[in-house]
Amino acid sequence: MRLLNLLTVICLFLLLMASPALSAPVNNHSGTITMTIDLSAHDSTSETELWLPYPVSDSDQNITDVKVSGDFATSAVYTDKTYSTPMLYARWDKDIVSRKLTFSFQAKRSEVIRRDFPAKEAAWDPADYALYLQATKLSPIDGEVGKLAAKITAGKKTVLEKAKAVYDWTCENTYRDPKTRGCGSGDVCTLLANPGGKCADIHSVFVALARATGVPAREIFGIRMGKKDREDVTTWQHCWAEFYLPGYGWVPVDAADVRKAILTENLKLEDAKIAEYRAYFWGGIGPYRVKLSVGRDLTLNPQQPGGPVNYLMYPFAQVGGKIIDWLDPATFKYSIIYTAK
Repeated sequence: MRLLNLLTVICLFLLLMASPALSAPVNNHSGTITMTIDLSAHDSTSETELWLPYPVSDSDQNITDVKVSGDFATSAVYTDKTYSTPMLYARWDKDIVSRKLTFSFQAKRSEVIRRDFPAKEAAWDPADYALYLQATKLSPIDGEVGKLAAKITAGKKTVLEKAKAVYDWTCENTYRDPKTRGCGSGDVCTLLANPGGKCADIHSVFVALARATGVPAREIFGIRMGKKDREDVTTWQHCWAEFYLPGYGWVPVDAADVRKAILTENLKLEDAKIAEYRAYFWGGIGPYRVKLSVGRDLTLNPQQPGGPVNYLMYPFAQVGGKIIDWLDPATFKYSIIYTAK
């Protein structure tokens, strides 16, 4: 009998270790992220302005040892008026050739597991979460989006049931397109016609469909941390999502990482490994990421030229009123380095 029990324990251990989602969890991860910006190659006859997402501590991450240096005329930390998203702002006067800034911080991030849902959903007032139930410029919640949301959640009564139906649909009907620039623009109407993109695209679909069916939801914009002692993470920006469960709080989901696993690990949707990923990323996210910002259609502070900014996950700069393409390394020179310290 003892031998049988021992064999059972060994088998269970091996099963857990074989699963990427269920293996022994890393409860937290830390390191320093250093952003280095160089705008010196641009026209120096005009004023130059720079905005960077500025991470802050919350229940899931601790941000310390923040350092800002450079040859700017002035810098400060502000927030936007709608989402209170923090941002680092720097300005260089005209006729200044060298325009460099270094921004670093130490981040300690926890694994987030939120699935101990209450048996009964608490009463709530949607007006309290109106900001996370409304449409944005590229994410309508009526028309075809509303019709699809109603179809996906037909028969679902609770916020949790609706959110799970939308999550499952997003996992099953979107796909990762490696040709997408950056993390994607999150243009939901275009994506419903051709549901291929990257993390911001996939989670914009989730958020729009969730909001259309009355579930408060939001995109979380961040960056992945490295796992080695030193890694270049300049292109490691990542977007995931959260929905609000009344009486419980915000619940993370990451359908984009499910779809990324299908592509990078050459798996199929029906594979057992993907079922494990889907289960894990429903209410769970690992510690190898830092939350940078929330919010769509942002008016930066001080106000940027042109219209609202789609989201603030990359450096945003303008020279003489002209916005610099943050996804073009030939015109916008910057690097983001992770070090394990």
